[in-house]
Amino acid sequence: MKTMTPEEDQLTIDEAYNKPSVVDTAIEAKIARKMVLRVWWLGPIIVGAAWALRGVDGAVAAAVGVAIVAVNFLVAGELLSRAARVSLKVYHAAALLGFFVRLGFITLSMLIVASLVEIDRPAMGVAAVVAYMALLTLEAWALMNGERRELEWSR
Repeated sequence: MKTMTPEEDQLTIDEAYNKPSVVDTAIEAKIARKMVLRVWWLGPIIVGAAWALRGVDGAVAAAVGVAIVAVNFLVAGELLSRAARVSLKVYHAAALLGFFVRLGFITLSMLIVASLVEIDRPAMGVAAVVAYMALLTLEAWALMNGERRELEWSR
């Protein structure tokens, strides 16, 4: 087995960093789709809680907040999957900058909805935050428990 000099090793790292991912599967998009599938049972819980606390207007607003978060996760997964096909450098930029852009998207979407229709803003905001954090937590839990082994690409 040939050992590499530090210069050769750095060249290999640089080459890998500027090349597209070797993985053909859009893993990030698949994870996002599986994460958003949880909205089918998590969404009614959040909307039901908003309905109990804020009435029908709160329930509608909570549904809008949950939908905005779901779309955000789908966009994030697709964005990261496409960036990985370009290079690792673009992937990292998409992950870092995309996070802030997507948070801006959530904020802007909520502001647009609130300016176009009369909506229960606190219910929409709280539902969006709860949905965002709950979906992230549930996905982290699933990954820790090995529920995403079908997405393992390093085998």
